[in-house]
Amino acid sequence: MLKLTLKVSVAVALITVSGMAESMSRTHNHQVKYERGLKEASVKNSPMKIGFPKHNHFQEDKEVDLKSRFLNDEECDTIIDKEFIEICYDYDFKAAKSVAYTLEGDLVNETNIKERPSFYEEESLDEDVRASRYDYTNTGFDRGHMAPDAAFDWSEESLESTYSMANIIPQIPYVNREMWTDVEKYARRKAVDLGEVKIINVVKYDEDDAERIGESKIAVSNGFYKVLYNEEEEFEECYYYANKEYDDESKDKLEYHLVDCSEVGYK
Repeated sequence: MLKLTLKVSVAVALITVSGMAESMSRTHNHQVKYERGLKEASVKNSPMKIGFPKHNHFQEDKEVDLKSRFLNDEECDTIIDKEFIEICYDYDFKAAKSVAYTLEGDLVNETNIKERPSFYEEESLDEDVRASRYDYTNTGFDRGHMAPDAAFDWSEESLESTYSMANIIPQIPYVNREMWTDVEKYARRKAVDLGEVKIINVVKYDEDDAERIGESKIAVSNGFYKVLYNEEEEFEECYYYANKEYDDESKDKLEYHLVDCSEVGYK
């Protein structure tokens, strides 16, 4: 009887130990799977594990963000894409509110085509909102380029794009021929130094009482900004030129027109 009792006790003990071992094994397996799942989820959700491509669209996105402050459907009656330049055009002013383009350092001084094309009406616009070259005749104002012809004279097509009257605004002669020309030359030098420079020219108008010229009644601006930037080089500079006669033109310097870029705007 004693032997039978001992055998039963031993059997029960073995069954108990076996069950505990199996239970511990299952618990361990669940724990391993759980920890593996956490690790896989961590790897899946961590951007550092994925890595970033050498070329991403951060710079292009910043360009779109900056341009969209000025070239958008709310500010522009239409945006004219001339392939080499983009123009935010206002139907009432019959002129550009802003013009955006990129200066490529290896192109700005590449060819320098000498013969200039004629100014032409922008045919993508309805006739009643277009400006004509003849609107400027005997007005005392120059036909002032926003995107400069001298920066795009490396091909006939690029040069032609700057002679659309949509890219032209009335400018005081000295401002156009000396002051504005100086900052345009400076922008080309920076494009050569940095490889490229993006430009946005922003024009300020008196919406309620702007002077008008010509049969088309083109609005004359109060002044204009030139924004130069290159994100990769962390470069950004802004300049402002009042569209007025200056008392002592000979003393003008580029740095006199340097402004804080937070000031740039249509108003």
